[in-house]
Amino acid sequence: MPEKDITDLKIGVLGGGQLGRMMIQSAINYNLDISILDPDENAPCAHLVKNFTVGKLTDEELVYDWGKNFDLITIEIENVSVSALKRLQSEGVRVFPQPEIIELIQDKRKQKTFYKANRIPTSDFILTENASDVASNKEMLPAVNKLGTEGYDGRGVQMIRTEADLEKAFDKPGLLEKLVDFDKELSVVVARNLNGEMDCFPVVELSYHPEQNLVEFLFAPAQISMEAEDKAYALAKDVIEKLDMVGLLAVEMFLTKDGDVLVNEVAPRTHNSGHHTIEANTTSQFEQHLRAVMNFPLGSTQLITPAAMVNLLGEDGFTGNARYEGMEDCMKMNGVYVHLYGKKLTKPFRKMGHVTITDESIEELKSKARKVKETLKVKA
Repeated sequence: MPEKDITDLKIGVLGGGQLGRMMIQSAINYNLDISILDPDENAPCAHLVKNFTVGKLTDEELVYDWGKNFDLITIEIENVSVSALKRLQSEGVRVFPQPEIIELIQDKRKQKTFYKANRIPTSDFILTENASDVASNKEMLPAVNKLGTEGYDGRGVQMIRTEADLEKAFDKPGLLEKLVDFDKELSVVVARNLNGEMDCFPVVELSYHPEQNLVEFLFAPAQISMEAEDKAYALAKDVIEKLDMVGLLAVEMFLTKDGDVLVNEVAPRTHNSGHHTIEANTTSQFEQHLRAVMNFPLGSTQLITPAAMVNLLGEDGFTGNARYEGMEDCMKMNGVYVHLYGKKLTKPFRKMGHVTITDESIEELKSKARKVKETLKVKA
């Protein structure tokens, strides 16, 4: 970053959810001046910064007026006004990740088309305009139907395994992806600063909730071959370089049964698949994100200890003020770190927090992760 000292930079963050909350916790170590814009007055970040503004992230004029106050703007969610960010960027405000990249990633149709155009390996797909389009491409089944836009946190994704499932198809512009017969789902979080310095966090393995399409467990490092690991790193670096992106990029991948690695989706921000880095790595993903957007040297991504992460989701059937059942039992366990997100109200499958578990033994790690999952419940 030019001229100004790190502690004099005015940094605006679009979004005040849990990702912003954890970013602020890293920012405190550097005396960074962080301001937040979020539509929810009770957002997880609301009481953690001096300047918290309530406002719609997709309102162009509001985002533009708010953003004029900053040297640098970054995001913790993609659903923001790209047009406002483009205007701000043209007037000298630094915006990372760049607005054009946020715009591309906001639309899964554009995202997949970008992979194809840039020879980035991904699953076969076709673009669809409506439900009848999906129905007329039965030869693609079994497949995944995704909304082009508006999908987030497992929403906007529908499995179409057989013709009987076609009634579930989205009647809006989307895409139909051939279902990948994968061995494992992986994620690599890669950072790149303005100088072009790049670094990847170790590959992690993801296990998804069978109904909610949300990450249920994460294990680091992934139990895969060196060859698959090398392919995953090369792919993550290839994507962030071809995007020419500055910031942090989470690249979700499929490891096929044939040993190929395909890009599934990317997120241009800190990500659920990097939460364990707070305890398990030399540098957390949140600090790395700040280093990258401020064009500072990237931190070491070394894994200090094997780790698992369990998402704390609101229990099905409970809505209201959150109660955390089994908290004390988890706190008695060695190497268990609870992170709550400051959300007062729980509802079924809402992300209320996460737990990181560390242990030198992979078997013990898996055992403790399952125990945490069975013990700590978010009820009302």
